[in-house]
Amino acid sequence: MAENKEPLMPGRKVYFDDCPGCRLQQHIDSHDGIPYIEFLYVWIVTLCTALPISSLFPFLYFMIRDLHIAKREEDIGFYAGFVGASFMLGRSLTSILWGLVADRYGRKPVIVFGIISVIIFNTLFGFSTSYWMAITTRFLLGALNGLLGPIKAYAAEVCRPEYQAVGVSLVSTAWGIGLVVGPALGGFFAQPAENFPKIFSKESLFGRFPYLLPCLVISVFAVGVAIACIWLPETLHMHKEIKTGDGTNEALEACSNGSDSIGHNENSEGRGSACKESLLKNWPLMSSIIVYCVFSLYDMAFTEIFPLWAESDRKFGGLKYSSQDVGVILAVSGFGLLVFQLSLYPLLEKTFGPIGLSRIGAVLTIPLITSFPFMAMLSGAVLFVLVNCASLLKNILSVSIITGMFILQNKAVPQHQRGAASGIAVASQSLFKAVAPACAGVVFSWAQRRQHSSFLPGDHMVFFFVNVIVFIGFLLTFRPFLVPPSIDYTIIT
Repeated sequence: MAENKEPLMPGRKVYFDDCPGCRLQQHIDSHDGIPYIEFLYVWIVTLCTALPISSLFPFLYFMIRDLHIAKREEDIGFYAGFVGASFMLGRSLTSILWGLVADRYGRKPVIVFGIISVIIFNTLFGFSTSYWMAITTRFLLGALNGLLGPIKAYAAEVCRPEYQAVGVSLVSTAWGIGLVVGPALGGFFAQPAENFPKIFSKESLFGRFPYLLPCLVISVFAVGVAIACIWLPETLHMHKEIKTGDGTNEALEACSNGSDSIGHNENSEGRGSACKESLLKNWPLMSSIIVYCVFSLYDMAFTEIFPLWAESDRKFGGLKYSSQDVGVILAVSGFGLLVFQLSLYPLLEKTFGPIGLSRIGAVLTIPLITSFPFMAMLSGAVLFVLVNCASLLKNILSVSIITGMFILQNKAVPQHQRGAASGIAVASQSLFKAVAPACAGVVFSWAQRRQHSSFLPGDHMVFFFVNVIVFIGFLLTFRPFLVPPSIDYTIIT
């Protein structure tokens, strides 16, 4: 061990050569500016885990039909729902466990294992020859891919405090881009023997497994990410006991990493007790997770409702858009979201703070969502431009809220608890996101049957339902419910 042997003084930074977290922290402390390489890792890892989540939706209907599990055409949606929900169910059951593993053994092992699970089980899903094989592979993909929580913690640990908003926002942005690009890959590459008969024959591998190609494209990308992760730096501090100047032993655990002051000061006792505190008793953390779940419920419900509304017939208050039109809108939103997160979000977060920016986002979201059903009164290029602008603004506001909650969660816990805290957040969010599509679908179907009601007719009721969730989330951002952390652990750990 090649640490500094001089007497330890308050405020003194000590780095340990055998600690990967210390090596990275020393690099961070000695280099100013944005860590582009580390942020690139955050981006590609998050994108890798987001792509397979929604890539199946464009071809899931046809896949269920070809598996002959549904006796009637009307039952296809019922069976498809279970395949879509199996991923979120698996993720909700294991996210806390993966967070604990990341806190004990490091972020990198969990990240690499999650990427390998994408390669294996996403590919096996493309080879599905039965309904239960499809259910099982998707469930295992969700259960064994536990890297979302650790990568959120990782994004805040690879940079200086002034760049943490950028790092955490990259997770949100890459996630959003993945949920847009994934369906595009699924829709374009599914059933290649039918769509590209000159390239793929019905007797070829992709002809016999018509939904393998989009899964394989994503898995090949995951292989590249897995190889790149060989050079992924570890952020977790792993210290052994050392002898201090007065001859006593002090365990340098995650509560005191390489960038901390090692020694006794007025904050050491408070920080030590904070490190031992149960996460479930940490109200700044739990309150931010609850608000995060409420806004995740809203976001997933809107994600389910928007394409249904845009593609439904004009007589039902929809826009009668094709799936390609909706894809263009989502692609524009994804690109605009990326530009916003990399350029404007850090400045806005620094100006208003994560809670203030989340409140502003919620307040602006309510009138924006209310305007959607009125857009059906327009047509042509004006309608298309307006819907694109509204969709982009909605996604910007939504991601700003979610990113603000990410930042609060990272600030509320010391490093050695950050993986477990993110695991709790992901598990809770997954349950809410599993419920959201079912509830949104029920409300949408009910609203379609009340086109001439005197109170909130048709789709007005649908978007009112979404706004109620947003308003509840907005109320929860105030005291005494949402309490900002009294100690910012992203600065001292």
